[in-house]
Amino acid sequence: MQKCPVEITVELIEGKWKTELLRHLLGGTKRFNELRRLMPEVTQRVMTNQLREMERDGLVERTVYAEIPPKVEYRLTELGRSLEPMLLEMLRWGEAYVRAAEAAGCDRSRNP
Repeated sequence: MQKCPVEITVELIEGKWKTELLRHLLGGTKRFNELRRLMPEVTQRVMTNQLREMERDGLVERTVYAEIPPKVEYRLTELGRSLEPMLLEMLRWGEAYVRAAEAAGCDRSRNP
């Protein structure tokens, strides 16, 4: 039995930091340390693992330059860039949800 396409999409972007990594990479190619500065709350190990998963899934391309110290850059592939409309819609929906939740008296904009 084939998986539902929605389930496949969720599996590709699930992970605490993947959507944020994708959001930052929508702005263009980023060096690993640049991503670390943009996301100080994620550990280096977790960031590396999630970037590797997205590379394996064809969403992100990793380029290593033979320099000392090594320079590593990440960029979205064409397939990864195709997620942009969905990510922007998720952003809009999340903003609307936060406004509605605050109006109803439950503040879900904070982390639990």
